[in-house]
Amino acid sequence: MSAPSPKGPFSAPWEAQVFALVVSLQEAGLFTWSQWTDALGRTIRPEGEGEQAADYGRWLVTLERLLAERGVADGTSIECRTAAWLRAAHATPHGQPILLENDPQGRH
Repeated sequence: MSAPSPKGPFSAPWEAQVFALVVSLQEAGLFTWSQWTDALGRTIRPEGEGEQAADYGRWLVTLERLLAERGVADGTSIECRTAAWLRAAHATPHGQPILLENDPQGRH
């Protein structure tokens, strides 16, 4: 395991957001820590494949899977929201905060 960078344990703001979402959803009772670690373990050690890095990209994949399994958000709604954020990011001037309201297609 690598040591945290001098700037902190996260390489980008979205990583901290994924971490915070996992903690918040666990505290809200959507899943237990044991369920989270089991799910993350299945993501980073897929059956029949080599172990993957336990980076925040894998955390995000695991979180999306848990949300779908629990009926909170299905894959289609997650894909639609992701696309809206990407369109909003593309439409936002450099240096400005990315807001979902900036999505030119206005589907939020």
